[in-house]
Amino acid sequence: MQLFVRVLERGSFAGAALDLGMARSTATEAIKSLERDLGVRLLERTTRHLAATLDGEAFYARCLAILAEVDEAETAFRDAQPRGLLRVDAHPLLTRTFLLPQLSAFLGRYPALDLHLGQGDRLVDLVREGVDCVIRAGEVTDSTLIMRRLASITEITCASPAYLSDRGRPESIDQLAGHQAIGFVSSRTGQIMPLEFVVDGKLRSIVLPARVTVNNSDTMAELARQGFGLIQAPRYRLQDDLNAGSLVEILPDCRPPPIPLAALYPQNRQRTLRLRVFLDWITEIFDKADV
Repeated sequence: MQLFVRVLERGSFAGAALDLGMARSTATEAIKSLERDLGVRLLERTTRHLAATLDGEAFYARCLAILAEVDEAETAFRDAQPRGLLRVDAHPLLTRTFLLPQLSAFLGRYPALDLHLGQGDRLVDLVREGVDCVIRAGEVTDSTLIMRRLASITEITCASPAYLSDRGRPESIDQLAGHQAIGFVSSRTGQIMPLEFVVDGKLRSIVLPARVTVNNSDTMAELARQGFGLIQAPRYRLQDDLNAGSLVEILPDCRPPPIPLAALYPQNRQRTLRLRVFLDWITEIFDKADV
């Protein structure tokens, strides 16, 4: 079961065999033997591609649950120390800003724990990709996931000093007429996301003209520094620019609604000790963080 799970997660027999310290031929024969015992084909194999069959996907989900139970049982009779590999996915900047500065202390506390940090902001199929936990900003709509709320991220509206000198600094959202934004295109809808403001407790959305549109937040921030328009982004992302004066916050009294940040993991998977200590660690980090 461990080998089968690792083959799917790595997408190859060679990678799985390397991870588990066995020959590739041994790994291949072991999976063939497993398929014979079960009487079903678990994997579709070509020279360039390896994927689970429908039976393989069902068996994979059961294997994850069973292996988690085994891990939990063994942990109870050992020294109650988390061990093994934990796979986590989070946005690169969030990882660098909040997790990496304290990672050494965390891994030092649990010497038998290994951690894989995926760096992305795409939608992840946790079960199919073998990911134990993702950290995501925004509202959660997937009912198959368990959520642990971590923080509320402060969003701000910014522009460069040169842009504001040229266009004027708005003191209310009614003064945004004549301004332009750097359009951020949603990966979900393909549409430019409006600027949002909370005025007297009510949400107001405004779409400003945008000569330049992007789908990458780092590019958006760089364009703002160069004076192409207004942007809205998490404050922690722009804090260095605010400190350096390369960007200036505007309309601080009507900031956008804060963005919820949460850790998510599959509800049909046993929560291992590895995952529990990681969740406790990141909860502690964001309890103390200024986001």
